[in-house]
Amino acid sequence: MAGVIIPPASLLKRIAEIAEIPLNAGVFKKDCTDLTRRVSLLTHLIEEIKDSNQIDSAASSSSENDWWSDLVVALEASKRLLSSAARFQARDSSDVAAKRISFQFQCVTWKLEKALSNLPYDLYDISDEVREQVELARSQLRRAMQRYGLLNSNKFSSALFELMERDVKIKAEEEKDESVAETLHLAEEKKQLTKSPSISLAFYLSKDADSERLDKMVTKNTDESSKLTVPVDFLCPVSLELMKDPVIVSTGQTYERAYIQRWIDCGNLTCPKTQQKLQNFTLTPNYVLRSLISRWCTEHNIEQPANGRCGDMSMIRSLVRSLSNRSLEERRNAVSEIRSMSKRSTDNRIMIAEAGAIPVLVNLLTTSEDVATQENAITCLLNLSIYDNNKELIMFAGAVTSIVQVLRAGTMEARENAAATLFSLSLADENKIIIGGSGAIPALVDLLENGTPRGKKDAATALFNLLIYQGNKGRAVRAGIVPALVKMLSETSSHRMMVDEALTILSVLASNLDAKSAMVKANTLPALIGILQTGQGRNRENAAAILLSLCKRDNERLVLIGRLGAVVPLMELSKNGTERGQRKAVSLLELLRKACQ
Repeated sequence: MAGVIIPPASLLKRIAEIAEIPLNAGVFKKDCTDLTRRVSLLTHLIEEIKDSNQIDSAASSSSENDWWSDLVVALEASKRLLSSAARFQARDSSDVAAKRISFQFQCVTWKLEKALSNLPYDLYDISDEVREQVELARSQLRRAMQRYGLLNSNKFSSALFELMERDVKIKAEEEKDESVAETLHLAEEKKQLTKSPSISLAFYLSKDADSERLDKMVTKNTDESSKLTVPVDFLCPVSLELMKDPVIVSTGQTYERAYIQRWIDCGNLTCPKTQQKLQNFTLTPNYVLRSLISRWCTEHNIEQPANGRCGDMSMIRSLVRSLSNRSLEERRNAVSEIRSMSKRSTDNRIMIAEAGAIPVLVNLLTTSEDVATQENAITCLLNLSIYDNNKELIMFAGAVTSIVQVLRAGTMEARENAAATLFSLSLADENKIIIGGSGAIPALVDLLENGTPRGKKDAATALFNLLIYQGNKGRAVRAGIVPALVKMLSETSSHRMMVDEALTILSVLASNLDAKSAMVKANTLPALIGILQTGQGRNRENAAAILLSLCKRDNERLVLIGRLGAVVPLMELSKNGTERGQRKAVSLLELLRKACQ
């Protein structure tokens, strides 16, 4: 498929063909039905992309369309899988065939979610309604992955490698080739790794593997025209493929960058091969091994794996140099290109940081008088901060002061992205203290009150995370956060969409004495009773929690909320709420009973 962009019309036809595949009753009926439904959700997305004409007009090599190629591959795999699974008959098939199909369902689910996670909405001007449909499909796929991952992952991984060994042994018997025996040895080594509970099936799915790939892995070095065995040290321990960008982790083991990075991004803290805890997540390029692989490929007339990293790095360094160019146009174009690259992949975020872009971008936040340059610079930092190692580099560059300055005085887009950047940085606990003491909280409260709907959301998210640190609660109260939040509870304008966020933040603040006093002063009780009476689910629960905190030791307030109509909704919550909601409601009802005696 390299060099070919499948047009949207063809993809719509394939989705229709998938929907028409007859799903007979059988072992995999539910899996087939679920997969067909999730694929069908993508119809409106493809139609909007078709109307945008972006795919048809884009060059086939454009990295903007990498996600599209991934989606095409995933849909093709879905169609093949549904056809074979629908025909599957347990009574006529072996255990191995069933295991193979089960594994393919997991792989296809992962492929679809992976493709949709990289969808550049802005490029195709996707409507909000279709975005919601795509996010629904993604959430269903993620839940399916969690379910698949919990289905006896160790047992299933062992079954996978039993299947793999069977294929390898058959090839070995047929061809008696030394390279096949070597592959079998590697399969056995990986089977041993699956015995550790910390290795989940999700990791193997992260390789984008399927049964066809296992067959290719077996036959790759057994081509009759070549009896060459690839040195074991040149193969990634995860993918069993010749490495193109080998990197060293803190345990001293070497992996292909893409696979180990995805392992880390999935939240794993150990080395896949040794199971030792990773002391840090730095990936150090193994230049010596890369050179040896290159020399070996040249000596044996083998096409070397494509590695665009060196070329990309050269281009990125050139762009970073242009950020300091005297020409405004040069700087503007460079920061715009870096912004585009920083949103595409983790690899790009790593390389941009390695090229020294972060300090220069931080400098542009306050020295550039060009609005577009400032907006792009703050957005670059937001994108770069997604990669955890970059958070430390951004903080080390003294970025917080400059980000707060943008938050106070930038354009609305720049302020929104500044708030989002502060949220991302505050995910590291030590940064909550630094950001809280930087003057960011009053600026975030101002955005919460006066921003666009998106700006309010960004500000609320950042504030919630910062308020987890107790020392920041007093700062937020002094900045006037309580009246702003209470106003959101009672207004019927666009603030209504912020009720969830307002209640969540108030419930976090309710343990602070100054915040309690501010809530009472702001006449919060009637608004909370109103939500308790007419609100939904989580909102009612948070309202009860705040009321309990405010009224626990104050009989006068308890009597007041009783008069305002709290008893009936509290009784309902005590019976039908979540465990937390029931607990809060029962405690408050008991206090009300005692106060009225």
